[in-house]
Amino acid sequence: MKRSFSKFKLLSMMALVVAFIGPIRYYAWAQPASSSPQERDDELRQLRELVLKLQSRVEQLEAQQQRNSPNDPPAPASPPASTSQDNAPADPHSSSADVATEDQIAGFLRATTIDLGLDVYYGYNFNYPIGRANRLRAYDVSSDAFSLNQASVIFKADPDVAAGRRFGVRLDLQFGQATSTLQGNPGNEPRPDVYRDIYQAYGTYVVPVGAGLTVDVGKWASSLGIEGNYSKDQINYSRSYWFNFLPFYHMGARTNYKFNDKIAFNYWAVNGTQQVEPFNGFKDQLLGFVLTPRKSINWTLNYYLGQEHPDVVFFTNGGAPPNAPTQQNVPFLPITNAPSGKLHIFDTYMTWQSTPKLTLAWEGDYVIERLQQNSPPAHTAGGAVYGRYQVTPKVGLGGRTEYLSDRGGLFSGKTQALKEVTLTYAYKLTQGLLARLEWRRDFSNQPFFFTDQLGVLSNHQSTATLGLVWWWSNKEDESW
Repeated sequence: MKRSFSKFKLLSMMALVVAFIGPIRYYAWAQPASSSPQERDDELRQLRELVLKLQSRVEQLEAQQQRNSPNDPPAPASPPASTSQDNAPADPHSSSADVATEDQIAGFLRATTIDLGLDVYYGYNFNYPIGRANRLRAYDVSSDAFSLNQASVIFKADPDVAAGRRFGVRLDLQFGQATSTLQGNPGNEPRPDVYRDIYQAYGTYVVPVGAGLTVDVGKWASSLGIEGNYSKDQINYSRSYWFNFLPFYHMGARTNYKFNDKIAFNYWAVNGTQQVEPFNGFKDQLLGFVLTPRKSINWTLNYYLGQEHPDVVFFTNGGAPPNAPTQQNVPFLPITNAPSGKLHIFDTYMTWQSTPKLTLAWEGDYVIERLQQNSPPAHTAGGAVYGRYQVTPKVGLGGRTEYLSDRGGLFSGKTQALKEVTLTYAYKLTQGLLARLEWRRDFSNQPFFFTDQLGVLSNHQSTATLGLVWWWSNKEDESW
């Protein structure tokens, strides 16, 4: 059919040439005898040029018709024959498949967000502590020093069911002091150096069940507690006691299902708290709900059940007995009669956007843990209250006050009641660059904070901090 159509198009063009040349020839020879020989010669030359152009066009159409009909006999004026492979007709299915694959790759790249972050600070502790160390701080750990809190690189491609893409992936790479706080505790990680720079790495799939069941598998930041890792998203620059105490991350599988716009359900099964590699055979679990009774209110309720006592010890710095078993050349030994007491975390927090400029939030937590199943428990309880007022698009004011009762020393290693007050002034210097000036005072009912004398502790510490946060994204809606 295609070949017949090409021949029809060729014949039509030739008929058009004849129809066009006929009148021109008649017009040229029917001119009055008074026309000069020079004028007739010019007309004949123009007619000859037109005929040559039309002949060239006919030859092009013949060549095109020959390429579209490789089984036809070759035309007399055809170019030298090419190889049989070059003359083989293209597979339409292969071409369409290649185009579809290229479209999928291009669509995935367009959907991928790349974020770059840099967080640095200078802090000063008015206790003049030995070693210039701030106690009970998650990130602003250094005094009288210019410090790199964290540098981060984030790659993420979220699922888009409406566009036909049910999968997604996210990778957060992190470097700096915060990395040591988050992922450098050998008490939790048998081999912390293996995963230290990978803060998050997980894949997502939206299962076509009801409104869509979202499943994440890998390592992700914990949503226990209202505060998060990246300073640009927080009300204050420093982190609360509760951020420092509750889990930072988990490794495992989590699911989220939204029943409607007001209720969502979460379930996790993970190796433990801050455990990429588990140090026991128990799988921790979380049950949680996220409620949105109004667009301005978001309320999270979580219950976490875990067992945070190892049943194996790794000898990462030597000292292993002879002939100890190894994992990737790291010797280890099982612990005889390992403790099996459980960890229970009850966590809830709410954010209320009361006006376009004013944000209020609160958090409440109760944590209980036993060494053995029948051991006396250690309790940690308390909460925090937050407020932020956006004075202008560039200027914001934030505040936080919190209380933590550490009975049994689960958080600080000492039974005490801790309180702190934080005031933060934020100024957006330009798109993607935020400065935060902060004053904070910590209190305890026990001597606990370092001073300028070794062995002499204080029941308080006051700090002043200037933090600078840069953030860049290849998507405009991800920048700020």
